[in-house]
Amino acid sequence: MPLRRLLVCLGLAAGSLAPARAEESNESNTWPVRVVQTDAAGRQTSTAWAGPLVFQKATPEGGHVAGLRPLYLERTDATGRRTEVSSLYPLFTYRADADSYTWSVFNLINRSGGAKDASPKTAGVYHERFDIWPLYFSRNTGDPATSYRGLLPVIGTIRNFFGYDRFSWVVFPLYTRVDKHDATTTLAPWPIIRVTRGAEHGFAIWPLFGWRERPDTFQQRYLLWPLMWNNTIQPHDDDPAGTPPTHQVGFIPFYTRETRPGYRDENYAWPFFGNTDRTTPYRYHETRYLWPFFVQAEGDQRVINRWGPFYTHSVIKGYDKTWIGWPVWRHAEWEEDGVAQKQNTVLFRVYSSLEQRSLTNPAAAPATKTHLWPLFSGWNNGAGRRQYQLPSPFEVFFPRNDIIRDTWTPLFALYRYDELAPGENRTSLLWDAITWEHRAAEGRSAFHLGPLFSVETRAGEKRLALGNGLLGLRRTAGDGAWHFFWLDFPSKRASLSTATNR
Repeated sequence: MPLRRLLVCLGLAAGSLAPARAEESNESNTWPVRVVQTDAAGRQTSTAWAGPLVFQKATPEGGHVAGLRPLYLERTDATGRRTEVSSLYPLFTYRADADSYTWSVFNLINRSGGAKDASPKTAGVYHERFDIWPLYFSRNTGDPATSYRGLLPVIGTIRNFFGYDRFSWVVFPLYTRVDKHDATTTLAPWPIIRVTRGAEHGFAIWPLFGWRERPDTFQQRYLLWPLMWNNTIQPHDDDPAGTPPTHQVGFIPFYTRETRPGYRDENYAWPFFGNTDRTTPYRYHETRYLWPFFVQAEGDQRVINRWGPFYTHSVIKGYDKTWIGWPVWRHAEWEEDGVAQKQNTVLFRVYSSLEQRSLTNPAAAPATKTHLWPLFSGWNNGAGRRQYQLPSPFEVFFPRNDIIRDTWTPLFALYRYDELAPGENRTSLLWDAITWEHRAAEGRSAFHLGPLFSVETRAGEKRLALGNGLLGLRRTAGDGAWHFFWLDFPSKRASLSTATNR
């Protein structure tokens, strides 16, 4: 059944439990069947059916997000065009804009291409692509010179793949050919015997020995790869005349060295002991003892003082980081895009806190984000907007992933608190089974125990209801007496608006 039809059916079923009445209400709670939230103008901002499972809500851009958690989620723009679909994310994802689309099954089966109604400006720019990793690869650009198709291990060709211009094979690994920068390397069988021709020349019986060179560019030699090597890299064309080449030699685990103008790196009993000296383009000196445990370094905008795993302090281009009892506690400070940031973590992500302060307005309250995995996540923008949730097993790992936030995070929201501004807040327990909110700007507050019991206060009026209005008591403004009512249900709401309910 299509999602929209399912939502309509569930909406009709819920509506039959709540006959309309004239009076406005900001929440209609017939949990677990349906919970509807509206703004001050009476427009729906979100609707949920069956607790957190089926939902629909507005987005700030004027579109909607709807789904059946965690099986299905879809996002539409303000025109109603579907822009994103996911199923059991990250198992399946689909994204589209006006000119292209892409879908993926766990990043193993992938397809992308141009939209059928792509604009004339972008027609032909987006290529049809289909991959089944690691077995089948195809791309159709409309030009045989850049299109390809390949079935591994039988036969095929891939272009612009992992840095290669062309990658071809026949009965892989018996025969493979790779092309890069006008040089062709034949491997038969891969990866043992290698012959290079064209702009480069080389031969190898891997891993016993091999050589490869490009005149006036580089020369590479190795024995018993990766134990011994001797490489020479010529200076770039834009380097000053007379610049010496780069030399790289190694005999692991005894000794390795790399030298180039303004740089020298040596290691003894690799990788445990060594030092690095640099004079250009910046000054830097580093000494290593039983690497990675003991490292001492200093230079231009760089300081490292490591006595691992007990203590480490480093400053790299303004990024100040301290570890104590790695990986127990970590503190970092840096500045980015006019914002001073401080972060503390315990055991990588078990506890994490981030504070952000404006450099142009230091007196402004900081924004903070705190996680205690998997129990709690909290966010405060410093300007009156706050959110808290527990438990919260995903936010600390996917802080910018809207699909995770819409698909998986609400399934664990046993408790959630949202504050849009001081005096404008809403609290939810057990997926909206129990809610209470306060709207100071509207002079309104409300409490709902599902459809069983509710208390609403608005502009001096107070209303207590059982069965969502089956019967109850009301006291109007200026009248101290309570009046009995029955069959007084909240009204149905209009369709979703562009208001947002994050």
